[in-house]
Amino acid sequence: QVRVVESGGGLVQPGGSLRLSCAASVGIFSLYAGGWYRQAPGKQRELVADISSGGRTNYADSVKGRFTISRDNAKNTVYLNMNSLKPEDTAVYYCRINIPGVTRSDYWGQGTQVTVSS
Repeated sequence: QVRVVESGGGLVQPGGSLRLSCAASVGIFSLYAGGWYRQAPGKQRELVADISSGGRTNYADSVKGRFTISRDNAKNTVYLNMNSLKPEDTAVYYCRINIPGVTRSDYWGQGTQVTVSS
């Protein structure tokens, strides 16, 4: 049974920082791409950032220059460092790991709440 567990969410003031972690219990983590998505109330889930198995990264325009995605294959973990947080970053953040093009290799975490408010 594969488990994907996010942690690190919480309440932060505008301009603050948070670091999200996503730990996955898969056999060969280095084969998987990792991604962070978010869903705000009343809105669709959207991609925030992703990182390929080879380390190539991609960001939504709204977070470029503020967020950084990274991975540690030795720890089966994907990270999202979030700086200069804004109220509009408030959402539930979900982690996804998958092997593109391979069936039954797509796993999601349960989500972690990030609230940016003064």
